[in-house]
Amino acid sequence: MKKIIAVIAGGDSAEFEISLQTANHIYNSLDREKYIPYLVELQGLNWKVKLDNNYYPVDKNTFSFTHDNNKVNFDFAYIAIHGTPGENGILQGYLQLMQIPHSTCDVLSSALSFNKHACNSYLENLGFRVAKSILLKKNQEYCINDIIAKLGMPCFVKPNADGSSFGISKVKKTEELKPAIIKAFKEGNEVIIEEFIDGLEFTCGLLKSKSENLIFPVTEVLPKKEFFDYEAKYDPDMAEEITPARISKELTLQIQNLSSEVYDALKCKGIVRVDYMIRGNEIYILEANTIPGMTSNSFIPKQVAAMNRNLKDILSLVIDNEF
Repeated sequence: MKKIIAVIAGGDSAEFEISLQTANHIYNSLDREKYIPYLVELQGLNWKVKLDNNYYPVDKNTFSFTHDNNKVNFDFAYIAIHGTPGENGILQGYLQLMQIPHSTCDVLSSALSFNKHACNSYLENLGFRVAKSILLKKNQEYCINDIIAKLGMPCFVKPNADGSSFGISKVKKTEELKPAIIKAFKEGNEVIIEEFIDGLEFTCGLLKSKSENLIFPVTEVLPKKEFFDYEAKYDPDMAEEITPARISKELTLQIQNLSSEVYDALKCKGIVRVDYMIRGNEIYILEANTIPGMTSNSFIPKQVAAMNRNLKDILSLVIDNEF
């Protein structure tokens, strides 16, 4: 009997539209011989199923909807929301209460990986190499000179808990730091300031399931802008991505093994992507993305293709792992 899949998109972050693109790519890639998928758009408390250009409200008491007087109960949730509530554990908590299996990490892992400073502190404590950083909270006093003394220039200013690349600034001059902090606070109540690592950027996706563990090929990222911001991430003209990366087999294996260790350390589930900067012989973990982009221009579909694998089969691994 075919499983009924809710592909959940939208959310309450600045990446709402990108989430819809991710969800559509997943929806169109799912194996119709095994699953009956529906697109579920979620924004705030407005949850609705999109079907034939019509919308049907989701009953949050049963995680179901009614169409032509027939009640449709979902067997599985494929979460495609970047940012809150899909990437920070909130939606996962609801689904676990409803006993609905889902595609991503559980509550704790999602919440931890979503909070950049908390995740980096946790990984650093386990022996992983991460960039030096400072956490600021809204309305907290801070000293520009103290920040510069610890992190140096240039540095990056980012919202601490956000699923997108909005609000990020590369700061090169002292007078640019305060405006960058103000900009980042517009996206959330905490801001993380990180040292600038002058090196090469790489990313590696992976999936571990009961039937198969897959470490994807490493991608080399060459932004045509100063750094890999929202525009560079989703505009194919703003970055060059090379998969597999033009690095030695030894370094490739090192990055893949490190990705596997991070996946296990964070107790991840489903498809995850780990981002890196390499300076000299040192590999720095930038972040772990527990709901990476899955648009046609995203890293994961390209890495899957580079493995000569079909995205349809990879998504089936994610879903079937829960049954």
